[in-house]
Amino acid sequence: MKIWSNMTAADLGRAIEKGRINPVELTEHFLDAIAHHPLSARIYARTTETRARGEAMAAAGRAKAGLRRHPLDGVPLSWKDLIDTAGIATEAGSALLKGRTPTSDAAVLATATLQGAVCLGKTHMSELAFSGLGLNPVTATPPCINDAMAVAGGSSSGAAIAVAQGLAPAAIGSDTGGSVRIPAAWNDLVGLKTTHRRLPLTGIVPLCENFDTVGPLARSVEDCALLLALLEGRTADPKPLTLTGLRLAVLETVVLDDLRDRPARGFDDAVIHLGRAGATLTRLQTPELPEALGLAGVLFTAEAYGIWSKIIEAAPDKMFPRILERFRTGAAVKAIDFVAGWRRLRELRQSFAATTAGYDALLLPTSPILPPNADRLMTDPEYYVSENLLALRNTRVGNLMDLCVLTLPTSQLSCGVSLMCPPGQEERLLRIGLAAERALG
Repeated sequence: MKIWSNMTAADLGRAIEKGRINPVELTEHFLDAIAHHPLSARIYARTTETRARGEAMAAAGRAKAGLRRHPLDGVPLSWKDLIDTAGIATEAGSALLKGRTPTSDAAVLATATLQGAVCLGKTHMSELAFSGLGLNPVTATPPCINDAMAVAGGSSSGAAIAVAQGLAPAAIGSDTGGSVRIPAAWNDLVGLKTTHRRLPLTGIVPLCENFDTVGPLARSVEDCALLLALLEGRTADPKPLTLTGLRLAVLETVVLDDLRDRPARGFDDAVIHLGRAGATLTRLQTPELPEALGLAGVLFTAEAYGIWSKIIEAAPDKMFPRILERFRTGAAVKAIDFVAGWRRLRELRQSFAATTAGYDALLLPTSPILPPNADRLMTDPEYYVSENLLALRNTRVGNLMDLCVLTLPTSQLSCGVSLMCPPGQEERLLRIGLAAERALG
């Protein structure tokens, strides 16, 4: 049924619970949709039909017996192609890893499977996850849902467009500097960046292990709450907080610089709606951010190149030149600068926590820009670099400060608003997000 492609994962789960949807039929619906969609080869790196059908049959049996394990038991999901799947190639969008086939599932996938999730397949991504744009001429570049000539955002590009195109009810991606939130925002979805180490990274192809996180992209905040619980092996029944009396800080330092027209309108509209719903809004300067953002070039590139240098330099010609150049900048970082940078970042995190301690959540535009044109990114190196840095600037705040962050769609297509809470406060963030989602309509 076509309507299934547009339902939230939570609604599909409720329909399975009530006996209105059979997980086998639901899985076949999505497998068929993938097989016949004209863009499927640019979205899915590979599908896992045999696994999906087996998991769906087991879910159908549990549903019939009244033994469902989770609200999403029997709901199909897509998985970013850096999350290991036993016996299925996991190549992280790179020819360097072509044919890499793990023997076991990543920890988060194993947990989700035990809870009843159905694995549809692996989605395309930026090469080795090192770009916020989603441009990948090595494997495939998924298009933005609102502009077929633009990129979808990265690095979880295929994850976002699979949901936006109705080829998965929800998706699991990763976020090191914005890789869940940028594609979620550019494709009008909800995306959750979890606190670092909240979810295990075992079986996740790394980019920067000190920043890597796993998180969901979906149609609703409720879906993200249920997906987080699924990945942790627990159930959840999230209830919204009231916005009345909540103190929300509108960040002004750096994150509003160079904000383009539509993202600015979307953000301003969101702030107005949240205020009308009862939230107390305060404009806030955060002096820690310029210095913290200035450390990103040292901390991210040095660690990424330290992890990948041997594999990269054994066959650099296999890489997209823009990504290769970005990795290689890490070679120039001195060890003393890397160590000093981490020591300073920990100090800035403490100061930032004190500056923002009086607020229930922090607000900022998810991205200051719209999805860039794919052809121009390929032909204009300066444009590629400038747009990539701008795309990642605001989202990096959450990674550098080790926050949990939720992005929501706004009144403007491909423009998101982010709510940020201190590390480990995902449950509270999601409850605030439920209320904000209602206020934003």
